[in-house]
Amino acid sequence: WPVLPAQPARGIRLLQPAALNLPSFLRRTSRGVTIDLRVQPRARKTMLEVSDTTLKAAVTAPPEDGKANDAVIALLAEQWRVPKSSMSVLKGAASRNKTVVLAGDPAQLSERICEWARGHG
Repeated sequence: WPVLPAQPARGIRLLQPAALNLPSFLRRTSRGVTIDLRVQPRARKTMLEVSDTTLKAAVTAPPEDGKANDAVIALLAEQWRVPKSSMSVLKGAASRNKTVVLAGDPAQLSERICEWARGHG
């Protein structure tokens, strides 16, 4: 196998999410996918939307004792029709910018999320 240089030569493209037609907030891993999102706690209504290249979640729950994180996971599970038990907050538990990990088959999950994003973006 050839060794790729740290910086690709001209004309060589390394496989990036855009090359896979994945939204910029979605990344495949060996055990599922990760989702980067911006959360607005204490919103007037619960909603999930794609704005430009960012996934935004608004939840009515306050950012206390993990209530907003639980509400975000419930919202994602409902929108993408996946079990809540397959999701957890990987980064940003106390921040508005979060990374959520969703366990499962990466190809199926990314296809499901991409299909949802095409209908909501």
